[in-house]
Amino acid sequence: MNPHIAMNRRSLCQRLLACAAAPLAAIAPLPAFAQGTAGYPARPITLVVGYPAGGDSDVLARILGEKLSARLGQPVVIDNRTGAAGTIAVNYVSKAPADGYTLLLAPNTLAITPHVLQTSRTAQVDPANDLTPIIQLASQSLFVVVASDTGVKTMKDLLASVKAGRIRSYASPGYGSPMHILAELVDKSAGVKITQVPYRGSMPAIADMVAGQVPMMYTSLGPVAPYIDSGKLTVLAVADAQRSPFLPQVPTLAEAGIPHAEIGAWQALLGPKGLPPALVALLNQHFNEIIRMPDVVARMKSISLQPEGGPPDRMKKLAEDDYLRYGRLVKEFGIRAE
Repeated sequence: MNPHIAMNRRSLCQRLLACAAAPLAAIAPLPAFAQGTAGYPARPITLVVGYPAGGDSDVLARILGEKLSARLGQPVVIDNRTGAAGTIAVNYVSKAPADGYTLLLAPNTLAITPHVLQTSRTAQVDPANDLTPIIQLASQSLFVVVASDTGVKTMKDLLASVKAGRIRSYASPGYGSPMHILAELVDKSAGVKITQVPYRGSMPAIADMVAGQVPMMYTSLGPVAPYIDSGKLTVLAVADAQRSPFLPQVPTLAEAGIPHAEIGAWQALLGPKGLPPALVALLNQHFNEIIRMPDVVARMKSISLQPEGGPPDRMKKLAEDDYLRYGRLVKEFGIRAE
């Protein structure tokens, strides 16, 4: 493992574990949150994920599902309903009974795909109004990563390779993902055009990049960290306004000469539309407490996720704001699934 990355991770883990013990000021205590939820849950809960096993959403679902099961005394079953940039899972949960037994763990892709897949009825789910936002579980940064055998070390190198025709394509976890939007922002800012190669999730895309089938990718850090540590992949930049605490030695895109390309990702818990307020409050309280557990903070840190939390209204506003923002960006770039 790269000693600088290992040191940064140990230091960050210590800081995150310290934060885990602090109270969440934004959350008022709910001494009566169980009112109206008597008997729940009386059977297993299904936590639906729209991406394959091994990706960020799947790993997070398994971490949190294990803890929720222990607290509620019922199994939490992870159901990977993959395909169509996560919209199969989103549509499935949107049509499920609003009884708290079918929940969705999803990234902010669900705020983008309705705009990208306009001809698909399945994709037309507004996350703030056709689902019930429960909590923002985590935030994560996006990075520009290349296969090390390309010889590219910096964004300047990358753009030179693109303009020379040596690098022509990038892998993404699918149309309408935050990574897809980031790619368009980079192309616009840098005055280049790199062709998207969409996959059904991050893991198959990463596998092809490591195997030399595609030279670069816009990605969250968790799934590629082992390959960065082993030297097979190289990180060029982070798409945040500030450097990532996970890799503080990596410059931002703006620092690397590519401004106006800031975009991040989040993971959220949602339920079907009409989920009773008492159940929303119960689940929100449980998950706010779960993501503050020291061992959960450490496990989330291992996949480069920062715990967030907060009340349901905060998650609803985030979903509303991103739905509008991404709608404008998709229209601006003329993004359509092919």
